[in-house]
Amino acid sequence: ISGNCSLYNETNGEGIFPTPAIGAVGLMGDVHRMATIAFKREGEAIMLIGDTRGHLGQSIYLREIEGREQGAAPPVDLAAEKAHGEFVRRLIEQGRVDTCHDLSDGGLLVALSEMALAGDIGCEAGVAGTTVEAIPFFFGEDQARYAIAAPVEEMNRIEQEARDAGIIHAIVGKTHAAKTLRIAGAGEIALADLRAAHEGWFPAYMAKEEVPPVN
Repeated sequence: ISGNCSLYNETNGEGIFPTPAIGAVGLMGDVHRMATIAFKREGEAIMLIGDTRGHLGQSIYLREIEGREQGAAPPVDLAAEKAHGEFVRRLIEQGRVDTCHDLSDGGLLVALSEMALAGDIGCEAGVAGTTVEAIPFFFGEDQARYAIAAPVEEMNRIEQEARDAGIIHAIVGKTHAAKTLRIAGAGEIALADLRAAHEGWFPAYMAKEEVPPVN
């Protein structure tokens, strides 16, 4: 399903980037076996599925933090997209994973933030086991990636299946009781502060108020 290919629109007299909108629909065999982005339980392992090389070209981080819109967009590997998507879908259909988020705009850290806010459950994550530096690891927008959460014992079985299937993966963190988002070696932010920034910017923007930064 495709619609509203806004190729010629303007804002304040300036052209905008082409923004074709594409959606998809599907059939869910069992509504009791479905996943949402919300963390469901404390103490669950968080797995990153897909290859993370830290691609920052045309990323949200590069635009919002560095003030640049440069570089090539991340490459797309259709075979990896299919393999990773089918692997995750099978886990959900089997009722083994009920927390899942695709990684796109903003990369892993934005996805984890959204998962924590949606479930009101905190988490912690780190970059152990990778040679990718922290900023590209957490904010890179490499394609064909997912973040999933599951109980530790179940995640151990999922890890073995991922290895057997040749799926690149890594355990990057876990959910915890504290209502914080914690990054190893970098600090933490309370979910309340994160929620205020996430939900409060638009009313402030519409009221022409200054939107305070979150430290």
